[in-house]
Amino acid sequence: MEFRTPVIIDKSPFAIAPCERMLFVGSCFADNMGSRFVDDKFRATVNPYGVMYNPASILHTVERYLAAETAEVARTAVFTLGTNRVYILNETGEIVDNCQKRPQRLFTERSLSVDECAEYITKAINMLRERRADVRVVLTVSPIRYAKYGFHGSAVSKATLLLAAEQVAEQTENCVYFPAYEIVCDELRDYRFYAPDMLHPSQQAVDYIWERFADTFFSNETKAFLSEWQPIKAALNHRPFNPDSAEHRAFLEKTHQKLAALKAHYPEMEI
Repeated sequence: MEFRTPVIIDKSPFAIAPCERMLFVGSCFADNMGSRFVDDKFRATVNPYGVMYNPASILHTVERYLAAETAEVARTAVFTLGTNRVYILNETGEIVDNCQKRPQRLFTERSLSVDECAEYITKAINMLRERRADVRVVLTVSPIRYAKYGFHGSAVSKATLLLAAEQVAEQTENCVYFPAYEIVCDELRDYRFYAPDMLHPSQQAVDYIWERFADTFFSNETKAFLSEWQPIKAALNHRPFNPDSAEHRAFLEKTHQKLAALKAHYPEMEI
């Protein structure tokens, strides 16, 4: 007997390699996922200018990233859309990324349409591809609900983002949608998969989404790398009872030998 409804995800048309250079931009869910990639030795840049909730602010981050980036541009970009709500500075008419706790009267809040959201996302992708033509893009909608809009308002906002993401993915080569929102809302619908605020996914839910993401996007080589890296990571994070003991020094030496061997096999790995 089946007691849940698993979300069926097609295998991605492209695969993410070990230690790949990646860019994560979007809501705090992008932070949650991106930090996991950093921990697992992907060369990931995660929200370099802070959390960005709406498609316009994601575009602004890409613009700043490309203006400041001197190294190789990301091979894979992950955009996590949080809301279609934006704040416009009345003085300039520009969408701001952060109100910086300034008075509400200085801003006008409005909702972006499906087409406006799609246009901002498409512009961000095109800008990346002007610098690196082979960039692949993963679009997600954050599963975090926005109670301040009311739950109907939050659902309408998410629906707008889902339609925009679908539109962009259908019209853009090497751009796919990953159903993080659907996994939490449909597959992990129990409140035990939420944090104490009952709005954000729990760490267990984030870990499960990571597993589904890995199954969808990771190459066999990446899975092999991670299977070697995980015990090394655990050893490096181990807190010894007696750090000055000969046993612990031998343990550290053996761990660093394994790390060096892994680095030799994957030269792009950053230590």
